Amino acid sequence: MRILIADDEAMSRRLLQKTLERAGYEVRAVENGRQAADQLCVANGPKLALLDWVMPELDGPGVCQEVRKRKEQSYVYMVLLTSKEAKEDVVAGLGSGADDYLTKPFDPEELKARLRTGLRILDLENRLVEAREEMRFKAMHDGLTSLWNRGMILELLGRELARSRREHVSSAILLCDLDHFKNVNDTFGHVAGDEVLRETARRLLSSVRSYDFVGRYGGEEFLVVLNNCDPAFGFVRAEQIRKTIAQCPVQTSNGVVPVTMSLGVLLSHEWGVRPVEDLLQEADIALYAAKAAGRNCVKVAFPNAAAAIPESLIIEPAKHRR
Repeated sequence: MRILIADDEAMSRRLLQKTLERAGYEVRAVENGRQAADQLCVANGPKLALLDWVMPELDGPGVCQEVRKRKEQSYVYMVLLTSKEAKEDVVAGLGSGADDYLTKPFDPEELKARLRTGLRILDLENRLVEAREEMRFKAMHDGLTSLWNRGMILELLGRELARSRREHVSSAILLCDLDHFKNVNDTFGHVAGDEVLRETARRLLSSVRSYDFVGRYGGEEFLVVLNNCDPAFGFVRAEQIRKTIAQCPVQTSNGVVPVTMSLGVLLSHEWGVRPVEDLLQEADIALYAAKAAGRNCVKVAFPNAAAAIPESLIIEPAKHRR
């Protein structure tokens, strides 16, 4: 663990440094408060600090106040070293943002014990941060595939469509559905089905650019958003994704499973300003057309194309997909 010591007295600074290095700490030593504040306020600065109360440029309580103003930084545990023993001085020091204080001359064993308290607090903070990040990840990602979940991929799609309209570019919406997935679960079991879904997610991610979006739309359906996609290459990109999925079977714990995917594609520039729900419905119609054409193919949604399809064929098309 790195620790910063700030003391303007060279002898005291060296004594502290040797004591802490023998205790296993990686020590940074500075000679005034301004240097200490600068070191502690950087993103990857030390998370433990021993600060002399009286220092040039900025005293120990002043360093504590400045560090505490940086709320976006992770927590720094700070101990004031002081010869002041009056209760009002202790209150003032702790009120400045210090976590603890130690009166000079201090006992080395007491110093190490107080620092161990700081380490426990920092460890607790790290675990809380990890738990918060895990909760945030779960709120936005699908638990099985780790792709964006339905709510998040729809939010990202809405943002991307708004951006593409502002910048007069096109985005491609790909609604993708694994073919005969019910048969996979029935034949190989749900564990194998989950393995197929995870492998499909991996192949989808490997087929797009880092700034494109891939989400699990529901069940065996996936939604891919190709940002700033040249309309001339929208179908080509979708066809490449289809081939990536179908290029080889998925090896599961219950056997080798052949996998193919049908895709419905919509290019946003052709549809003007339409609600996200409308565009997804049009992409869904194109996906159904791909299913009706024999599966394992790509169909593109064009404005007014739905009018050419009998109404009886487009009512709740998801019922017919397997």
